[in-house]
Amino acid sequence: MVKRITKKEIIKTETRTRARRLDVLKKFLGLSHAAYAVHDVFSRLPGAIRQTGEDGIGFVYVPSRRPSPVLMVAHADVIGGDECQVRLSEDDWTIRNPGRVLGADDRAGCAIIWALRDIGHGILITDGEECGCLGAEDIMVRQPEFHDELQHRYQFMVEFDRKGGGEYKCYNVGTEAFRGYIEAMTGFHEPDRRSRTDITILARDICGVNLSCGYMKQHTNNEYIVKRDWLDTLHVDEKWLSAKDLPRFEQKAL
Repeated sequence: MVKRITKKEIIKTETRTRARRLDVLKKFLGLSHAAYAVHDVFSRLPGAIRQTGEDGIGFVYVPSRRPSPVLMVAHADVIGGDECQVRLSEDDWTIRNPGRVLGADDRAGCAIIWALRDIGHGILITDGEECGCLGAEDIMVRQPEFHDELQHRYQFMVEFDRKGGGEYKCYNVGTEAFRGYIEAMTGFHEPDRRSRTDITILARDICGVNLSCGYMKQHTNNEYIVKRDWLDTLHVDEKWLSAKDLPRFEQKAL
């Protein structure tokens, strides 16, 4: 006989999964605010390539190991100082670093990518995004061959560096077809197309999207992250990006 799984057992399993995922988030939020702390974690992944320029700004790149891959992007730098003390406090809804910058922008994005690492997509953890996307610009200038690889190897780019929940932004690196695809896959909406982040530099030929990952009031001592919004983005992306064949989206101006 096949044993039926009870509703109580399902709820118990979902609760354990949720707790494990939140532990990943808290691990990244609890790291030093220096970018190297995150780079140290990702550089231990098989095949990881770590580089640092003369200006101290670097990146960690983990090539994909699956067909029709996408490039998952987040940045390791945090506004608030390398020596900012992190003493996490949480309630049922939020996580904070009381009286200090939490650093969820963009440690929340790094935590999502870490949770999705076993799907096999490419990973790029940059530095210097908060200073004007200096790390992404550096890749363009110092490593044009590497930048070319990103355009040809991947179907599109997904960055996790957007505040709140249920939103996406393509800025100037998404076509209308790509926006329709993102909305169909995620159910998110695009509030506007202003501002910029690393994908506006990195996504030259292919399309790119930036997704909400739950943080609010970034760069202030009142910063917090809404656990439900972070978990929702992780759940949506895990289902979406686990698909066997993902389409390629190129920008129109080729």
